[in-house]
Amino acid sequence: MREISFFLEGMMCEGCENRVKNALLAIEGITNVEANHKTGKVTVKMDKEINFSIIKEKVHDLGFLML
Repeated sequence: MREISFFLEGMMCEGCENRVKNALLAIEGITNVEANHKTGKVTVKMDKEINFSIIKEKVHDLGFLML
């Protein structure tokens, strides 16, 4: 299992965390997402290799900026 972490700018509340989690969990191969609006940190666990640009595009579509 592969794990990556990154930071997002713009998550302001638990609702934002849930939007990020739900959007990323919809990507085939992502098994778990942890998002923290206080720190901006997002950790994604995958059971297969996923092109990072897919993840980046998904959070960008939600209106968040990846740092």
